[in-house]
Amino acid sequence: MDGKLAPGLSRKLKKVLECRTDSPDVLSSLNTLSSFYAENTPQSRRNLRSSIEKRGISINVDFLEASRAAQQALDRVEDEVNALANCCDKIAKALNSCSATTGDIITTTERLKQELNVTTQRQQIVSCFLRDYQLSNQEINALREEELSESFFKALSHVQEIHANCKLLLRTHHQRAGLELMDMMAVYQEGAYERLCRWVQAECRQLGDSDNPQVSDLLRTAVCCLKERPVLFKYCAEEVANMRHNALFRRFISALTRGGPGGVPRPIEVHAHDPLRYVGDMLGWLHQALASERELVLALLDPDSIADSPTTNQMSKSQEILQSQSSLIISYKLSNTLEFYSYTISDLLGSETALSNTLWTLKDAAQKTFFDILKIRGERLLRYPPLVAVDLSPPPAVREGVSLLLELVETYNSMMLQKKPPFSQVISALLDPIIQICEQAAEAHKSKGAGHSSRRNRMSSDSGKFSKSSVNALLSSSSTPSPQSSETSSKIFLINCLCAIQQPLLGHEVAAEYVKSLGAMIDRHIHGLVANEVDVILKRCGLSNKMSHFRDSANKESGNTPLVEIEDTSPAALSESLKAFFGLVLGSDSSLPEFEQMQVPKLRAEACIQVAKALAEIYDLTYEAIMDPKNGYSDPKSLARHPPDQIRTILGI
Repeated sequence: MDGKLAPGLSRKLKKVLECRTDSPDVLSSLNTLSSFYAENTPQSRRNLRSSIEKRGISINVDFLEASRAAQQALDRVEDEVNALANCCDKIAKALNSCSATTGDIITTTERLKQELNVTTQRQQIVSCFLRDYQLSNQEINALREEELSESFFKALSHVQEIHANCKLLLRTHHQRAGLELMDMMAVYQEGAYERLCRWVQAECRQLGDSDNPQVSDLLRTAVCCLKERPVLFKYCAEEVANMRHNALFRRFISALTRGGPGGVPRPIEVHAHDPLRYVGDMLGWLHQALASERELVLALLDPDSIADSPTTNQMSKSQEILQSQSSLIISYKLSNTLEFYSYTISDLLGSETALSNTLWTLKDAAQKTFFDILKIRGERLLRYPPLVAVDLSPPPAVREGVSLLLELVETYNSMMLQKKPPFSQVISALLDPIIQICEQAAEAHKSKGAGHSSRRNRMSSDSGKFSKSSVNALLSSSSTPSPQSSETSSKIFLINCLCAIQQPLLGHEVAAEYVKSLGAMIDRHIHGLVANEVDVILKRCGLSNKMSHFRDSANKESGNTPLVEIEDTSPAALSESLKAFFGLVLGSDSSLPEFEQMQVPKLRAEACIQVAKALAEIYDLTYEAIMDPKNGYSDPKSLARHPPDQIRTILGI
């Protein structure tokens, strides 16, 4: 057992052991073997090789039997292919023998084919040349026929194309042909344009006979073609303008004198007595007529061609009406009407046309007439300023001017313009002279009362220091209404006038800026009125000449001199003045000014409050100066018996 195996046996065992029994080939071989290996006996195992070889021989015999028919068919095909090859060889020999005889025919055919191509190309070139440089017989007949049609314009367009092509031909070495063709086309072209011009003029004459002309597409095309010849186009444009001029003239004269069919609408001249209606009807008719003419104008000519229509000359009547017009309202309405139609017709025809310029000139003339009337009215008011009424009420000129302005504002608001002109110039031109005459009247009223005021001031200044009797007289006079100064009356009169102008204009947007300026003027006059009344009260009390000392003391500018040592602010003088001041403040309701003649209650109350505040501030300053120890008053409370809060309560602030 321990002896080594023979080398051959060892290799066989190793080969058997290394053989893989799970490979697909082995499995397939075993499956095939199992189909004919019936019994596993020693005899069968010994005859295994021979059995397998017999099996292989059997399979090959079966394959040969099965492929016998195919082999026979292939043999027949091979025989046929050989026969076909023999036929091809015979054909090749026949073709080789014929190629020598047909070579001349093939060469001739190729040459003829090349010549045909050259001829075809030349034919195409000639056709293109005739198309681009010659007219056909139909086109020549279309250019010469009396009646124009679409074929005429197509032929004329072709002539223009040929003429343009000849210019290109001149740049080549075919200049002579180009010149001859250009001369020929020029003859056709000029003849065609002359016929076209005569035809258009004849058609335009027919348009002039109709009130509502209809432009055909053919005429529109003809006029468009004539634009290439400015001179001929101008002749036609003049023909159209003359025809439409006459037609519009007849229609306008008929509208002025006869009216519409059956008298409806009525003739425009019927309303010649009413300038606004008269001018409005003429402009309305003009706008309607231009709207109907616009299609013809845009289709044939430039819009400016009918701008110098007969209605332009008739509009001179409007200018005569404007120059003779004296009514301010009518002048303004005429100006607005002319401005509306100026914008409307400018949008319709263009802003540079003669008719638009005429309307704008009329509008400017109407506006100038309106402002001239305003100027004359203002100058007349300034020449004869009114007198100030006893109750200081505004003069009638104020109410008339405001009423007139409100009517103008209503007219302005009813304007049918997207961009309205500014209205501030109208307001200033109407109201500024009224305010000036009110100021002149107030100044005259103040000057009239200046003599009386100066005599009263001299009597007050001669009194010097107040005595007991003079104080009693002052207090007694303060208990009764004192006559109002002329300056106060003048300011109240001005305030009443300005309020009478301002109040009706409130709420009107166009007058907002002017109302604001009037408010500033009223505030300025009220401030002056309050300052004047306070100054009068201080003079009546004798405090006017003392206030500068009190202010210097409050500003610490009085130096080292106490107020008690100054004559004007001595205890005796100050006591008399303060008694008079308390008498005015603590007296009856008529002691302080109440501005009864101021017609606006709100402003009257505001003026009274401002007077009270000013007096309270003056007393505050006086009280602080008296109570200041540096001023040296031994018994300040005996002088200033009432504290400032009490005075404010009494004054109602």
